[in-house]
Amino acid sequence: MTSSRNVVNLLPSHVAFIMDGNRRWAKKNNLPIIDGHKMGSEVIKKIVRKSLNLKIKYLTFYSFSTENWNRSKDEVFQLQTLLEFYLDSEIDTFIEKKINFSFIGEISRFDSTIKKKLNHLKQITSNYNNLFFTLALSYGSRSEILNSVRKIIENKVKIIKEKHITENLMTKNIPDPDLVIRTSGEKRLSNFLLWQIAYSELYFTKTLWPQFSVSKYMLALNDYMNRKRRFGGD
Repeated sequence: MTSSRNVVNLLPSHVAFIMDGNRRWAKKNNLPIIDGHKMGSEVIKKIVRKSLNLKIKYLTFYSFSTENWNRSKDEVFQLQTLLEFYLDSEIDTFIEKKINFSFIGEISRFDSTIKKKLNHLKQITSNYNNLFFTLALSYGSRSEILNSVRKIIENKVKIIKEKHITENLMTKNIPDPDLVIRTSGEKRLSNFLLWQIAYSELYFTKTLWPQFSVSKYMLALNDYMNRKRRFGGD
């Protein structure tokens, strides 16, 4: 029988999520699209609680891609409203549970109120370390890598190494994901952390994100624990 200590050692330190299927779930249940996104935000809360219990230290959620700005103005507005509500409603939880909140992406595209709330939550939780929670907002990995290269050129680095790219990414202060979970049955990365997940384990499930329960999360973690990570070796 595996001891609880050994299980913790086998668990991933950093789990990243491509949360897909909110819109399809809403349509499947004849509900407004925003209801799918609301249900999706509730799933995040459940994943956070379980991860705290399991002592998983890092969670990253792909919440809003740069391509999502191309959706209807109404849906984009509702998504921003939901984001603002989430930040307001979860601030006490982040403080109580000592969760370190951060974000990556081009947040300059959001309105000033959301930017202030993002920066405020990041600031007041900056000394916490029970769990490191990152939201990817208006995020695109190709753009992130391109901006990293631009910074390197600006700094006039003569011989560019991998570490120079990594040190100039938005994720420079957090480890690369051990496990990436994508819901809804799609098997692609959708411009998410392309540099960082070079050696991550990938887990795909047909479950739509609003239906991704704690038990489904545990299935993914158990699958990860039964794999042998080779990092490019034999």
